[in-house]
Amino acid sequence: MRATDGDRIVIRGKTVERPDRRGEILEVRGIDGGPPYLVLFDDRHESIVYPGADFVIERSSESV
Repeated sequence: MRATDGDRIVIRGKTVERPDRRGEILEVRGIDGGPPYLVLFDDRHESIVYPGADFVIERSSESV
């Protein structure tokens, strides 16, 4: 899946006890919109993410 700056990412919790993590992609560092992504999560934690099969990208209105 490809992303652009400003898109939202949702990483699904792997168990019932682990909630989904959501954040905004601040920077796409991969080739052609691929990972890794610099993400600012809703809890204000910033991290480099190489998402697996448990993620979804929600397009920002600017990237549509």
